[in-house]
Amino acid sequence: MFVDAIEEVGRFTRPIQFISRNYNETIVSPGAATMFFVNEFSCAVTCKHVIDLIGNRTNINQKYANFRRERAAIPRNHQYQKFIKGLENKYDYTPETIVELNERFLDCTADPTLRFRWINHPKYDLAIIIFEQFQQPLYQSYARFMKDSSGLKQGKSLCRLGYPFPEFTNFQYNPEADEISWTNSGIIGTPRFPIDGMLTRHLVENNELYGVELSTPGLRGQSGGPLFDRNGVVCGMQSKTNALHLGFDMHNASHNVNGKTIKVNNQPFLHVGHCIHVDIIKSFLAQNGIKFYEV
Repeated sequence: MFVDAIEEVGRFTRPIQFISRNYNETIVSPGAATMFFVNEFSCAVTCKHVIDLIGNRTNINQKYANFRRERAAIPRNHQYQKFIKGLENKYDYTPETIVELNERFLDCTADPTLRFRWINHPKYDLAIIIFEQFQQPLYQSYARFMKDSSGLKQGKSLCRLGYPFPEFTNFQYNPEADEISWTNSGIIGTPRFPIDGMLTRHLVENNELYGVELSTPGLRGQSGGPLFDRNGVVCGMQSKTNALHLGFDMHNASHNVNGKTIKVNNQPFLHVGHCIHVDIIKSFLAQNGIKFYEV
């Protein structure tokens, strides 16, 4: 059903790759998000929570650089660990704290000097990315938005495209510098992944329609990816996944497995995708003078 649509939407949908590291860890964690271009002037949209992460990258990395500088000044004597503990408390570092973060926009342009700015929606999980002095674009098309959204009704089949399950390996941890970085070796790209679903409900806040719910989850890494119909017409953008408790809880229920009785505890949830509505996206683009196309 969505074969041709996925090929078309894939021409303007691109991954945002992330690498990060937690405090006192040498393992580099890869991650991803998604964006899609809306015109020929290097303008794209993604989720605000993705942009918030990118916007905080400088603060995260600078804070750790300051920490390293103070740590290097501590004398290596019997009180070293005591001072380290005090420094960790000063910077509020725990094993769960991200201390380094880097991102890259893949297959957007052949120009290595990539500069961009963004505009966040004041209310919803939506942001515009504007690439400046964009040269040698690598995206081949741009979104065509649904002009009349009245066709977005319960039961309509839609699809999302994004970049979950990151497979890129072109990164490293440098123990001498105590920092992470991108490399020129390893796997560079990550395969795109579509997931379809049925429109189950409309999402309304303060009497404003802002999104649609799908019967299947949006996957981690698909945030910011387009929601589209079988013709490749964009109907929204994947934002988050909500968990609905089904109420079929099992507590110490007896269950026979291979002739043996086991006790089972289970609290099942239905994971549904929440997508920003196409009308919200178009309105925000228009408010900021960003050209877009409708069909």
